[in-house]
Amino acid sequence: QVQLVESGGGLVQAGGSLRVSCAASGRSFRIYAMGWFRQAPGKEREFVAALTWSDGTTTYADSVKGRFTISRNIAQYTVYLQMNGLKPEDTAVYYCALDEYDYKVTMQGAYDYWGQGTQVTVSS
Repeated sequence: QVQLVESGGGLVQAGGSLRVSCAASGRSFRIYAMGWFRQAPGKEREFVAALTWSDGTTTYADSVKGRFTISRNIAQYTVYLQMNGLKPEDTAVYYCALDEYDYKVTMQGAYDYWGQGTQVTVSS
């Protein structure tokens, strides 16, 4: 079983920055990619960013491109999401996810394990 533990959410004013982290632990897992998704109140969960573990390739949703950066610490099986230029519409619960095998890193169905979520609130 794999556990994903997120941290770093909070409240920030529009234009501000936050960094959320996600550490993976457990027995005998592999990583094809790790990703971030978010779910705003009354909306479906959506893709935010993903990082392919083998070569560090990053993928972003258009809505966050240029503002958010996904990165990793390989030794600690940790992925980060640095969020700059935050907007009220970025308010959501942010979920970390781990994909063991699937190359479709923007798709929720590709991910095998999910974190519990961390709240990010951006005030106007």
